[in-house]
Amino acid sequence: MQIKEALERYTIQLEADGRSPLTIDQVGRHVRLLVAWLASSGHSGKVELLTHEDIARFLASDAVTKRADGAPRRPTSGNAIRSSVRTFSKYVHDAGYVASNPARLVRRARCGAPKPRGLSDVDVAKLRAVLETAFTRAERRDRALFLTLLDAGIRIGSAVHLEVGDTDLDAGELHLRRMKNADEDTVFLPARTVAMLRAYVGGRVSGPLFPASHGGRMTTRSAHARLEVWAERAGITRRVSAHGLRHTFAMALYRRTGDVMLVCRALCHRSVASTATYARADNARVRAAVG
Repeated sequence: MQIKEALERYTIQLEADGRSPLTIDQVGRHVRLLVAWLASSGHSGKVELLTHEDIARFLASDAVTKRADGAPRRPTSGNAIRSSVRTFSKYVHDAGYVASNPARLVRRARCGAPKPRGLSDVDVAKLRAVLETAFTRAERRDRALFLTLLDAGIRIGSAVHLEVGDTDLDAGELHLRRMKNADEDTVFLPARTVAMLRAYVGGRVSGPLFPASHGGRMTTRSAHARLEVWAERAGITRRVSAHGLRHTFAMALYRRTGDVMLVCRALCHRSVASTATYARADNARVRAAVG
């Protein structure tokens, strides 16, 4: 059996297990990365011929240790790939497709909790300013999307799946129907974002809130590419990601309120443990406290 066929069967199993679409998409990306690396290495791609040595060489290769631009991949991102490969390999073994689990020796790399990387206040001001120059339909869509990410802190995967009908601008709310762990939740919008979205939506009553140029749903990959274009226009030299906008929102909210439970609710986290990474006192406050 080819690994691609085993992945298709695993995807069905994940759906049956109630795993979220975002989790399923991530596992698929990581296993396809393995398939591509094996093909480049001359491997047949048959799951029954996959050995723990193949897995080890893959995890030590540039495909895992480096990003597409050649920069080192973060340890946490590498661990996400390890987890996907481990769970897939366990599935093919438990399902009886292979005699032994080829990832049985894989361990997660030890790494500390990463410090969230948001934009500086200066870079936020640059991005907001350049988004105000949006002129074409696609640019106005980008402006609405990225300002919503900055002001509401939602994940890009949730944002691109928003429908016009998911907005309640009178109440200042967005209903998220696609989230991690297959949850649904409501996020709250500041007045300026409500006004911006009201003007952006206009008379539309249905369809994707942030549509692609062909009218269908925008992909997360397209959204990331568009954000990179805007960051370059803004003269932001550091790498900017959609998830970085979520970090920016959370860090700013914690600085204003000092309330980790409030930030937890705003981010729609299931556990405050996920939010604790934002509970960091800035240097000025520490200096003032120690005298």
